[in-house]
Amino acid sequence: MEFIASQADLPANALTLSNTDDVLARAAEIRARDTVVLHFPKWTDGRAYSQAVLLRGRLRYSGRVIAAGDVVADMAPLLRRCGFDAAQLRADQRVETARRALGHFDRHYQHTLAERHRPEPALAQAA
Repeated sequence: MEFIASQADLPANALTLSNTDDVLARAAEIRARDTVVLHFPKWTDGRAYSQAVLLRGRLRYSGRVIAAGDVVADMAPLLRRCGFDAAQLRADQRVETARRALGHFDRHYQHTLAERHRPEPALAQAA
């Protein structure tokens, strides 16, 4: 997962959606773009997670999905799991903390739709 500096500009050609937008109703517009930015107005509001799951699952969107807004480091594992490629962290958040958070959970009991279509990583075998 890529982390974008809080003061950096997001891609100019990206389609930015509010977390209240119906991504299924805007499917044609979304498919015409190579990057979609999903907005978190508050870190406690998870609707953009659901939007990302719909983009990846139902719409089979293969472009880049970026999380922006009130994004904190602790959100990184779930952002990645829901299909985000990148996140623009809130200004008071540290990229190192977000990267460390990504390492806490390397396996899950249930697969997401996207993971079902990826080959399982080989488990290390004891010598």
